[in-house]
Amino acid sequence: MDRWRPWLLLAPALIVVGGLLLWPLVRVVLFSLQDYGLREIVSGETNYNGFENYAEVLGSPTLWRVVLPNTVGFAVLAVFGTVVLGTLVALLLQSLGRFWRPVVASAIMAAWAMPAVTGTYVWVWIFDADRGIVNQLLIGAGLMDEPYNWFTNRWSFYAIVLLNVIHHGFPFVAVTVLAGLLGVPKETLEAASLDGANAWRRFWNITVPQLSQVFAVVIILSTIWDFKVFSQVYLMPGGGGTNREVLNLGVWSYVESFGQNRYGFGSAIAVLLTVLLLIVSVVYVRRLLKEDEL
Repeated sequence: MDRWRPWLLLAPALIVVGGLLLWPLVRVVLFSLQDYGLREIVSGETNYNGFENYAEVLGSPTLWRVVLPNTVGFAVLAVFGTVVLGTLVALLLQSLGRFWRPVVASAIMAAWAMPAVTGTYVWVWIFDADRGIVNQLLIGAGLMDEPYNWFTNRWSFYAIVLLNVIHHGFPFVAVTVLAGLLGVPKETLEAASLDGANAWRRFWNITVPQLSQVFAVVIILSTIWDFKVFSQVYLMPGGGGTNREVLNLGVWSYVESFGQNRYGFGSAIAVLLTVLLLIVSVVYVRRLLKEDEL
């Protein structure tokens, strides 16, 4: 009986979480196995077609030429940039005194507290083709003769999205890594310094191994967030489906579901995105556990 007591205490919360998270996921999977559109919504009937939606998704040139490269390439760069910048800011915060540390930490947390929608419109205004600060500065400096629309090009579009996502995400990494840095024993670092280790070697050989669990958390969470980026892409000019070259998995699923009323096809895309996230997370966690065993 004692062995089951914790599960009995957790049962109400697990039931609520299961109802809020698992049931919608099950419904998406069921929709992905149907040719589900407006007619099925109105009639309430089911129209199962097996794995035809998945076959169409996997056989689509858009997936392999546009959507998957945009999703994976952007996620890799965003996670790398967010973790690197967040770690550098955490090291800066660690070096500050008791007065400036909370001041600077509060300032950077303002970027994290800003809603994604608000932050996206700020970046759209900065790079606006007519009144954007970037175009005005470049024209004023004589580097451009006329305004340039940064949102029509696939690479410049995602460069802006990358700046947006890194700016919004690095405070979380910074504060999390800072908490880990403050837990590293100072005696170990001082002993390494006496042995002649410079700051880089102390950080790489002592600090990083002790923060492996912290880095695992921030990398996994950043990967999940950056793989399923939606607002930062959809709200950009052309990101809502008018420019097919900038689609990622999240926006493609939304456009096919609510723009084309192909809810079964869009659900299949969403399921594939979820599977991709699970694979990435499981591979990284297993690699981390193997490193801890060595």
